[in-house]
Amino acid sequence: MAGFDADAPDPDEGPSRSQRKRDAAELTRLGAELVALPPAELDALPLPERLRDAIELARRITAHGGAARQRQYIGKLLRQTDTEPLRAALARRATERRLAAREFHRIEAWRDRLLAEGAPALDALLAAAPSLDRARIARLLDAARREAAGNGPPHAARELMRCLRAAMTAPPQEP
Repeated sequence: MAGFDADAPDPDEGPSRSQRKRDAAELTRLGAELVALPPAELDALPLPERLRDAIELARRITAHGGAARQRQYIGKLLRQTDTEPLRAALARRATERRLAAREFHRIEAWRDRLLAEGAPALDALLAAAPSLDRARIARLLDAARREAAGNGPPHAARELMRCLRAAMTAPPQEP
């Protein structure tokens, strides 16, 4: 038996025990992510009824041990389910959240620049987004600067942020 290696895995055996454990742990993590989803987003996913019921039960369980067992059960149900549509939906959700955060930070940077620089920043903003109402932005900007100088609550700064967000995230108007 010169060509026999006792330590080599048999190609007919399938995945190793360690790989099966890693796969089960990954499905348990996926199940925990599904439990954490808001109800509206969970309803939009193509889930079998037993899995949906198990997720809803997991949300109601408060005991640590019981919640852990329920997550394990959800992982078991996921092993019997095609998870690719679920993973794709969760990946889309994560991408949308990242893009929304990036957009929010961009608008926030404009607001901070407007508060710091004043009129030059307003001119630059209007060059970048000509659909903005210059008079309203200038009025809110002046009020926000007065509030900051007087250590008042930032009502105008918040309104400025809302105004910028509404104008800069709105879909383009068709002529």
